[in-house]
Amino acid sequence: MLAPTPIQAKASSSSSELYLSQARASGSTEDCMALYEKWAASYDDEVGDSAQNYVAPVLVAQAAIKYGLSNGATNSVILDAGCGTGLVGVALSMAKAKAIDGIDLSPAMLSVAKRTGIYRDLTVADMNRPIDKADGTYDLVSCVGTFTLGHVGPDPALRELVRVAKNKGVVVSTILQEIWVPGGFQAEVEKLVAEGLVKVVTEELIDYVKGHGDKAVLLILEKIDRD
Repeated sequence: MLAPTPIQAKASSSSSELYLSQARASGSTEDCMALYEKWAASYDDEVGDSAQNYVAPVLVAQAAIKYGLSNGATNSVILDAGCGTGLVGVALSMAKAKAIDGIDLSPAMLSVAKRTGIYRDLTVADMNRPIDKADGTYDLVSCVGTFTLGHVGPDPALRELVRVAKNKGVVVSTILQEIWVPGGFQAEVEKLVAEGLVKVVTEELIDYVKGHGDKAVLLILEKIDRD
C-alpha cells in the first residue's frame, strides 16, 4: 500500500477534524447517528493517523487485561459498549479474548465492526437508555470514546454498565476530561460507590486523542458482590 502524499494526509486530517468537531457538537441522538453513518467508512484511517493519534482504545484494552480479566482473556465474556468500528474489540482479541459482544448507536459503525470477525454479537443500542442485556452477564465491560461531548451522559449509562457486569466484574471506561466534573460523571461514580454497588479500582488521567492534546479519565470500577 502506498503511503499517502502530504496533500492526501492533509485532506484526511482536515476531514477527521471536521467530523470530530461535528461529533462533539451533536445536539441529538439523530444528529449523532447521521454523522457516524457518513464517517464509518473512513473512521479507522482518520482517527488512527498521526494528526489524531487516537490512543485510548489500546490503553483501555491494556488496562482491561491488567485489571479486569481475572479469568484470563480466553475465558472471559466481554461487552464492548459503544464499540464503534471495533478498535477496542480488536485490541482485546489480540490478547486472546474470544467472547466479545458489541453495542453501538450507529448501524454503519457496527457494519464495519462486523467485518473484523471478532465479535460474537453486535446490536444497535442507545446508551442514553437502558441496555437490553441481562443483569450480571459480563466479566468485563469496556466503554471507550462514548462518554464525550455530544454523546452519552452518566445517567443511566454508568449504572447500566455496572448492572450488566457480573459480581466482581469490572467496568473500564474513558470520560473526556472536560466533562468529568461538569458533565456529572464524578458525581455519578460517587453515588454508585455510596450505594455500595462498586468500588473504584483506578481513576487516572490518560492520553486520549494525542493529536488534539485531549486527555480522558480512565475509570475502572469493580462491581461489589452483594450475594
